[in-house]
Amino acid sequence: MENSEAIALTAALLTAAGDLTRRINDGVVARGFDARPAYGFAFARLAPDGATATDLAAHLGVTKQAASQLVDELVRKGYAERRPHPGDARARLVVLTESGWACMRAAEEAALDAVRPWVDLLGEGEVRVLCDRLRRIAPYGPLRPTW
Repeated sequence: MENSEAIALTAALLTAAGDLTRRINDGVVARGFDARPAYGFAFARLAPDGATATDLAAHLGVTKQAASQLVDELVRKGYAERRPHPGDARARLVVLTESGWACMRAAEEAALDAVRPWVDLLGEGEVRVLCDRLRRIAPYGPLRPTW
């Protein structure tokens, strides 16, 4: 692979990721949720069993203070709540509320809408192959926003 091809590949992947993030968030907002893309990245860590703000900070690649501010925002909007941590009396566990789970379901629907044009363009089989190849390249998270 030539340098210019590597640059073209990275640009295409970053453009696709940014477009998907925007389209999914737009779809979530269109479904009645007051959200921003960072919520989805946080929800990915909070589901299914919750996490501490420290865990969330590590997942998002931000400071504990930034993660705490995001948690405050999620709690204020009713998407998450703080509970006593079952294994650490000093820590608080942040878990999704029913509204948070509903927002996640809206994001799943929006994700389907966002990739539908890819299926129309490439066909379902090609999109499945693309998904398989991307999972082989990047099999594990964390799923982080690009700030």
